[in-house]
Amino acid sequence: MQNFILTVGPSLGSKINLQELHQDNFIYRINGAHGSLDDIKNTVTKLRKQVKNVEILIDLPGNKIRTSNIKEPIKLQKNEDFSIGIENFNFKDFYKLLKPGMQVYANDSTFLFIVKEINDKEIVFNSKSSGYLLNNKGMHIRNLHKDIPFLFEKDKELIKLCNDFEVSFVGASFVRKKEDIKEIKSLLNKDIKIISKIETVDAVNNLYEILKEVKYILIDRGDLSTEIGIEKIPRFQKHIIQMAHHNGVNVFLATQILKNMEEKPIPTIAEIDDLYHIAKSGVFGIQLSEESAIGSYVKECIDILNLIQKEINSEKII
Repeated sequence: MQNFILTVGPSLGSKINLQELHQDNFIYRINGAHGSLDDIKNTVTKLRKQVKNVEILIDLPGNKIRTSNIKEPIKLQKNEDFSIGIENFNFKDFYKLLKPGMQVYANDSTFLFIVKEINDKEIVFNSKSSGYLLNNKGMHIRNLHKDIPFLFEKDKELIKLCNDFEVSFVGASFVRKKEDIKEIKSLLNKDIKIISKIETVDAVNNLYEILKEVKYILIDRGDLSTEIGIEKIPRFQKHIIQMAHHNGVNVFLATQILKNMEEKPIPTIAEIDDLYHIAKSGVFGIQLSEESAIGSYVKECIDILNLIQKEINSEKII
C-alpha cells in the first residue's frame, strides 16, 4: 500500500492544515457532490496555499440520485410513512422512474425505504429504518440507471473546473461501461489521470473493457454493496483486484477503512485485520472518506496507516 487518498472537509484542510501532517504519498480528495462550484474552486486554492504542488483528486458526483435542498433533517420512524417533494432530488425526473413497491437504499444502505405512492408533487415512502435523513444523501434503486444520463450537468461543470485548475486526478463515479470513460476523456485534458470507480454491477460485468481504458480504479465498497449485497463484497473485492493486477491497473480501495476512528482515537481489531489484508493484497492505495473529512482523529488515522505499512515492510520470510 503506497498511496493514501485523504478526503478534505471540515476537519482536514480546515481545522487541520495540510502542513501539519503532509506526506509525499498523499492525494487530497475533494468530493464534488458536496458544495457549489465556487466552494470547490476555493478549496483547491486553499489546499495549494497550504502545500505546494499538492496532488488533488476531484470526485465527480456522477449520476447518483441524491436528496437536495432539504433544509431540516427528515425524522424517520420504522414502519411509518414520510414524504419528500419531487423538487428535493438532484435529478428532476426521478419521480417518473418510480413505481409503488420499489426498494430504495439510502445513505450508503443504512436506510431502507419502500416506495408507497408517487404524484406530481411528492413521493411517499414507508421507512424500514429509524433515524434522520439528511440533505445530499444517496437514494439508490437497483437497475434504475439505464434510464438516467451518465453525466449530470454538475459533472460537466466540474470537468471544466478540473481542466482550468489542472488537478492531478478525476474520479469517475458510477461507471458502467467503457463508453462512460470515453465520454469523460472527450471532455478532460489528457494530462489529468482518471480513476474509474467500480461501484456498480455493470462495472464489474464490464470490468475487462473498463480496465483497458484506465490506469487506475477505485473499489467503492459502500455503493457496490447496495447493488450486490454486503455479504458479497469480500468475493467481489478479491475478483476485481485480481483482474486489475492481471491487466496492469492500479487499485485503490475505499469505504469504512477506519470507520471507528471517526469518533474514537483507536481502530477496532477487525479494522486493523482488514487493513492488513488489504495492504497484503497488493493494492496501490486506500481512501479515507469521513475519517479525514469530518473525523475527530485524522492524525491518529494516518498514524495507523503508516504503522500497518511499517509492519508489513518489516516482515521477514523465515
